[in-house]
Amino acid sequence: WLLSQSICILGELSKIAMPVLFNEPLSFLQRLTEYMEHMYLIHQANTSTDSIQRMKCVAAFAVSAVASQWERTGKPFNPLLGETYELIREDLGFRWVSEQVSHHPPVSAFHAEGLKDDFLFHGSIYPKLKFWGKSVEAEPRGIITLELPKHNEAYTWTNPTCCVHNIIVGQLWIEQYGNVEVINHKTGERCALTFKSCGIFGKELHKVEGYILDKSKKKICAIYGKWTECLYTVDPATFDLHKKADKKPAEEKKGSKQSSVDEEPEEMPPPEAETVQVIPGSELVWRISPRPDNSAQYYAFSTFAMQLNELEEDMKESLPTTDCRLRPDIRALENGDIDSASAEKKRLEEKQRVARKNRSKSSEDWKTRWFNQGANPHNGGQDWLYCGGYWSRNYSQLPDIY
Repeated sequence: WLLSQSICILGELSKIAMPVLFNEPLSFLQRLTEYMEHMYLIHQANTSTDSIQRMKCVAAFAVSAVASQWERTGKPFNPLLGETYELIREDLGFRWVSEQVSHHPPVSAFHAEGLKDDFLFHGSIYPKLKFWGKSVEAEPRGIITLELPKHNEAYTWTNPTCCVHNIIVGQLWIEQYGNVEVINHKTGERCALTFKSCGIFGKELHKVEGYILDKSKKKICAIYGKWTECLYTVDPATFDLHKKADKKPAEEKKGSKQSSVDEEPEEMPPPEAETVQVIPGSELVWRISPRPDNSAQYYAFSTFAMQLNELEEDMKESLPTTDCRLRPDIRALENGDIDSASAEKKRLEEKQRVARKNRSKSSEDWKTRWFNQGANPHNGGQDWLYCGGYWSRNYSQLPDIY
């Protein structure tokens, strides 16, 4: 109720100071890093000599990027302006750096690279939040780019829309929906994916399906599955026949029940809807990594997510003072100290407001440190691009944000 009243008064969800109990102990910059959890798909794409096989892997990587959001109903902390996060995973073969480059509107930029110079993965996210009474919808704007230098290829796409239901009363549950198009800018091939909305009876919950098309828009293969579970590819003719056969009983069932097409499902559909019907002749492309047994007690984190806030003693010497791991409110929440987390969150938000007010009184503009705004080199869209220098560990003149 308080949330509803605040939105009616302020008009914009992103400007509301949310209670810390809504949060999980990660910054949004750390949450973005979970794109890399199924990193092996990039390695598989790199080793493939066939562009369609590479597209299958890249499309699966794009879907797997949102898989960690399944059952994750905690809200990540909004990054402070100038906040950064780095992650080096030698076992997975990459290093990552991200920066909060704008606060109003909130924009997060990231850049990852292979330790063997075998790929570049970069992008910027502009989440646009909408409040619909019983649900909150996050429309992710911004371009995501994967470059494979070995094949001289670049792929771009955007993420689907994420919706959290029952934010006022009832059990929280998440769905992803919308169209995602992965484009290979060298070959002209593309993968057109549709993340299905739940529907009134829940039959479409979590479903993803689409086609890989050549440059003349001919269907090369179909891709289907669920973003919470797995993805398969199959011959498009076989897939279309399967859909046609599956459609008839669904239409009969729909005709036997009277309901409004605009009705929003309040309850999460039952778990029985969580299996993927595998079409004969299909090839498995991706399966989600299993979560640890105690995941439900730890914000529904995957093993990868549980490691993101680890702070070893030797890391303190090399990290910039703006790194998320050093944020006192996130650290307090992770340690279970709700009162300290709330107090620190309030202090940091007020400190940011004062800093912004002081800048407005002077001619001084905020300057980003590791990213510059510019055109995406592959599709020309507005983007934030890494300008280099972070890994030289020269962290002088950093802003005091904590």
